[in-house]
Amino acid sequence: MGSPIQDKDRQLDYLKQRLQMFMNLLDAINPEETNLEDIDRLITIIDELEMKCREFQNREA
Repeated sequence: MGSPIQDKDRQLDYLKQRLQMFMNLLDAINPEETNLEDIDRLITIIDELEMKCREFQNREA
């Protein structure tokens, strides 16, 4: 596992990349074929992004 990101610019870049990946995933999902497990995974990804935002917010630069 890598070392924690301390630089605020790198933290923001990381979050932007993760959000972009999430948006790409949303674009690729076919609503007609989406099941409960897919939705649960999307919610987990959002929770992980939220947790990372809080973690970065609480770190000192």
